[in-house]
Amino acid sequence: MRSNSPQRPLSIATIGGGSGHFVLLSALRDADHLAISAIVSMTDSGGSTGRLRDELGILPPGDILKCVLALSPYRELARKLLLKRFTKGKRLSGHSAGNMLLTMLSQYSGSFSEGIQGLAQMLDVEGEILPVTIDKSTLVAELTSGERIFGESAIDLPRGDQREKIANVFLVPHHAEQVRVYPPVIERINTVEAIVLGPGDLFTSIIPNLLVPGVKEAIKRSKAKLVYVSNIMTKFGETDGYNLEHFISDLEHYLGRPLDAVVVNNHIPSDEMIANYNLERAQVVAVDDLEAIGNKYQLIYADLIDEDSDIVRHDSEKLANALLPYLGNLNSQALSLVKASGTEG
Repeated sequence: MRSNSPQRPLSIATIGGGSGHFVLLSALRDADHLAISAIVSMTDSGGSTGRLRDELGILPPGDILKCVLALSPYRELARKLLLKRFTKGKRLSGHSAGNMLLTMLSQYSGSFSEGIQGLAQMLDVEGEILPVTIDKSTLVAELTSGERIFGESAIDLPRGDQREKIANVFLVPHHAEQVRVYPPVIERINTVEAIVLGPGDLFTSIIPNLLVPGVKEAIKRSKAKLVYVSNIMTKFGETDGYNLEHFISDLEHYLGRPLDAVVVNNHIPSDEMIANYNLERAQVVAVDDLEAIGNKYQLIYADLIDEDSDIVRHDSEKLANALLPYLGNLNSQALSLVKASGTEG
């Protein structure tokens, strides 16, 4: 995907959280002529992250850590070291080394954003990583039954065999009247030329970013192209029975504007993988009318599955091969406009 001709970098923002955001950034990180700003959800409340959040009152470090690792040139070694979990010690056991390091940097500097910058500098990160907010908040899901579920981890891991569908999600601030956006996030959205959302859990990784006041409004004003990398599988308790059209409709509702391009997997996982996911009440994301999708959006339809994984997930190299030509074309169009403007001037 590299080019021998000099180009100005195409500025892009990615929006998401969790392992899906890691895969997306892994797909984009080695591309020439991309200036990447990763905007990261701050509602994670499970595992080591959740414990640190509850015990120390800090912002969740886990999703930020994944982005730092994805954009570091030392990513393989850094992943082995920083994702290693302590197995001894009453308080350390279960925590990842990276979460503890980011927590220490943040507390010592007195600033979560400065802690991120410190870890990024330590690992020579290329690009920038921006928490969507540095205010503490709880993600709440309101179900069609009227029941409310508090916390990302509770929404993400439903109890029991059945649960009503999610009707709405919103943020509850901990110490203010409303959650405030981290200002650099708006600055980037105002200036980038493309915004890539997903893959990741729709209601717990992607949409929480759009709930922070100011983010949706900035995206609506932005001239950036909006690109959605669709999930390969549905998820019980969040997107049961969803087809691609459902994912797009819900995402556009929270975005407040239509998407420009949609990246869709066209390769069916193995029967063995599908059987394992069916046990978890998850299915392959189907497409009701591919032609209609192609008429409405720039459709990028490709094999995106990681064949070497035991779980169904995107392959970063395949995702790069599918996504980078589209982004490269945007850059070429932008350069043509710049040259035309220069000629006219």
